[in-house]
Amino acid sequence: MTNRMWGGRFSAGPSEIMQEINASIDFDRRLFSQDILGSKAHCTMLAATGILSKKDASEIKKGLDQVQSEIAEGTFTFSRALEDIHMNVENRLKEIIGDTAGRLHTARSRNDQVATDFRLYVRETVDVLDQQLKALQTALAEKAETHAATIMPGFTHLQTAQPVTFGHHCLAYVEMLDRDRGRFHDARKRLNECPLGAAALAGTSFAIDRKMTAADLGFDRAMRNSIDAVSDRDFVLEVLAAGAIAAVHLSRLAEEFVIWSSAQFDFIRLSDKFTTGSSIMPQKRNPDAAELVRAKTGRILAALTGLMVVMKGLPLAYSKDMQEDKEPAFDALENLSLAIAAMTGMVEDLVPNEAAMRAAAAHGYSTATDLADWLVRELGLPFRDAHHVTGSIVAIAEEKQLDLADLDLTDMQGVEPRITASVFNVLSVEASVASRTSLGGTAPANVRKQARRWRKALK
Repeated sequence: MTNRMWGGRFSAGPSEIMQEINASIDFDRRLFSQDILGSKAHCTMLAATGILSKKDASEIKKGLDQVQSEIAEGTFTFSRALEDIHMNVENRLKEIIGDTAGRLHTARSRNDQVATDFRLYVRETVDVLDQQLKALQTALAEKAETHAATIMPGFTHLQTAQPVTFGHHCLAYVEMLDRDRGRFHDARKRLNECPLGAAALAGTSFAIDRKMTAADLGFDRAMRNSIDAVSDRDFVLEVLAAGAIAAVHLSRLAEEFVIWSSAQFDFIRLSDKFTTGSSIMPQKRNPDAAELVRAKTGRILAALTGLMVVMKGLPLAYSKDMQEDKEPAFDALENLSLAIAAMTGMVEDLVPNEAAMRAAAAHGYSTATDLADWLVRELGLPFRDAHHVTGSIVAIAEEKQLDLADLDLTDMQGVEPRITASVFNVLSVEASVASRTSLGGTAPANVRKQARRWRKALK
C-alpha cells in the first residue's frame, strides 16, 4: 500500500527499512504546537485572501484545536507510517473534519512547513536560554558583591600569578555570559524571518499574503527568496554556535569548581544538592554536577559539527539529509539548558573557603609584580630592569624558603641598594588587590561597583 499522503504515482509502498530510515515522528513530534500554530496562521491567511472559504477555515481551526488538545493530553496516536508530525496532524485532522482538511495544504509544502516550525521552536528556545543565562549572571553578580574583598590567587598556566578577589573572578564569567546572550540575541534577529508560503522551493501561483502569515507568527518579515527559505539551516547552525561557545564557558567554570572543591585546593564547598557520594568510599564528596556540565559540552559541540557536515555538500534546494538537523539540535539545546540550570544552582549554593583562598594567594610570590611596579614607581627603574631585579630577589626568597613579605630588607638591598622599608607596604596580598584600581581591575571597590551595576542591569 502506498503512502496516501504522497503516493499517487507509486505502485507499491516503501519497505520496512525505508519506513524506518525515513520516519522522523519519533523526534519531530515535539514540534506539534509550532506545527499547529503555523497551520492556523496559514489557514487564516488562505481565508483572508479568498483561497479558502470562511466556513472551511473555521472547521479546520476547530479541528486543529482538537488535535492540539489530544497531543497535549497524551491521547493522540502517532503513526510512524505517516512519517512526520506534519502528516500525523493532517491525517488526524481529516479523521475529525473530513476531506476539508486537505484544503489546508494549499499553497504550502512540508518543506516550508518544517522550516517554519523549526524556526518557531529555535526562537522559543533561544528566549528560554536567554533568561537562564541571565539568572546565572545574577547569581554570579550576587556572589561577586558578597565576596568583593575575598582574596584568592589569580592563575596563569594554572600557576599562581597575582592576587585577585573571588568577586572579580565571578564577574569575569558574568562578562562572558553577557557576550553569550548577545550572540543569541543576534542569532534570534537573523532567524526571525518566515519561510511559510515559499512552498516546495519556487513559491506558489496562489495569490497568498506572506506578510500576513509572517506577522501573525511574530516574525519580523517574510523570507525574500523561496529557495533560500526552504534550503538553509544556518539559523540552527548560528544558534548551535552560540550555544557551543556558551557551553565552553560553562565547562571552564565547571572545571574550576572540580579543581577548587578538591582536598588539594579546598577553595569552595559545593552543597549536597549538587554533589554525590561513593558506593565504597564513605568519605567521598564528588562534584558530579560540575563534571556532567563539563561533559555535556562535548555533546553540544558535536551537534554543531554534525549539522555543519550534513549541510556542507547539499545542493539547493531541499534534500532529505536536512531531516538530520533536528535530533542533534534538540539534544544540544536541551542539554545546554540543563547545564545552565545546574551551574546556576551550584553558584547560588557554593560557599568559598576564604581562609584557604587567602593562604594560597600569599604563596608562590604572587606579589612579585607589585615589587617590580614599586621599583619603577619609586626608584625610576625601567620596567625590564625592575623585572630582572625582582626575579633576583624572588630567587633569594625561594632559596631561603620565605615569602617576599618575610624577606629581610638587607637581602633586597643586596640586589638593589636603594630599596627602602616602604617596599613592604606593597608586598601583602591585601595591598596588592587594593592597588589594582585601573578600569577592570580587581580592587574591591571596583568589584563592588561592577557587581552592583550588573545586579541593577540584570533586574
